Amino acid sequence: MQAKAPAPDGQVADAPQDNWVDAYAPAATRPYLRLARADRPIGTWLLLLPCWWGLTLAMLAGQDPRWEDLWIFIGCGLGAWLMRGAGCTWNDITDRDIDGKVARTRSRPIPSGAVSVRQALVWMVIQCLIALCILLTFNRATIALGVLSLLPVTIYPFAKRFTWWPQVFLGLAFNWGAMLAWTAHSGSLGWPPVILYVAGIAWTLFYDTIYAHQDTEDDALIGVKSTARLFGENSPTYLKYFLVICVGLMAVAIILALQPNASILALVLALAGPWAMGWHMAWQLRGFDPEDDSKMLRLFRANRDTGFIPLIFFVAALLA
Repeated sequence: MQAKAPAPDGQVADAPQDNWVDAYAPAATRPYLRLARADRPIGTWLLLLPCWWGLTLAMLAGQDPRWEDLWIFIGCGLGAWLMRGAGCTWNDITDRDIDGKVARTRSRPIPSGAVSVRQALVWMVIQCLIALCILLTFNRATIALGVLSLLPVTIYPFAKRFTWWPQVFLGLAFNWGAMLAWTAHSGSLGWPPVILYVAGIAWTLFYDTIYAHQDTEDDALIGVKSTARLFGENSPTYLKYFLVICVGLMAVAIILALQPNASILALVLALAGPWAMGWHMAWQLRGFDPEDDSKMLRLFRANRDTGFIPLIFFVAALLA
C-alpha cells in the first residue's frame, strides 16, 4: 500500500476534509481533539446509538416515559463523546508503535509527534473523570455497569495482538450502552437489553470488518490480526451472517421487552426497526469492494444511518 503524505497542519489522514476541528478549533487544542477523534465523529455515533436503543426499548417495555429520561438521553450523549475520546486516546497510547507503521494511521497525534505519551495520558484521565461525574448522576446499578465497562475498553487495543477476532472486543465495548441505558431507566438489568447488546456486537462485527479491510496489507506486514484478514475473500459471506444475527437478535429483544404490555401497533412498529436496519446493511453488502479503500470508509461511515434506523422506529412505537 502506498504511504500517504501527512496532511498539512497535523490533520489526520482519514479525517473528513471539512471537519470542525481542523476548520474552527484553536490550534493548541487540535492535537488533543484529534486524539479523541473529535474530527471523526462516526465512532461517537456508533457508541451512542446502542445507548439510545436501550433507553427507548426500556421506555417501551415499561410504558412509563418520564422527565428523568431526558437527562439519560443527554447524559448518554455526553458520556459517549467523552468515553469514545478516552478510549481512542488509550488505543493510540497502546498502538503508538503500530500506528507509525501503517499508512492510514501514522499521521495520528502520537506517532506524528504532535502529542507526547504523558500528555495523552493526562488527557485520557481528564476525559474519564468528567465522564465519571455524569455516571454518578445515575442509579447504583448503572454506576456499577459503567465502571465494569472499563474492562473491555482496556483490553480492546491489545486484542489484535492475540486473536483474529479483535472486532468482538470492540463490540463488547461499543455496545455496552444498550445495557447501561436500559438500567438507568429501569433500575435493573434484564434479558431484553442483554440480547440487544449481543445484537449490537454482531452489528459491530459487520461494520468494523468493513473498516478493517482498509488496512489488510499493512496489518499483514506487521502481524496485526483482524476479521478482515481472517475472512479474506469470504468476507461477504460472514458479513451476511452478522447481518442475520444482528436483525434476528434485535427482534427477539424487542419481542421479549414489549410482549407483556405493549399494543400490537407498537410491537409492529418496533419490529420494523431491525427489518429496515437489515435492508440498509444489505445495501452496504451490495457495495462491498475490499480493493477500494475510500469506498470501504464510506460504507463504514454509513453505519451511523444504519444505527439510527431502529431508533426512529422505537420512537415511533413510543408515540403510537
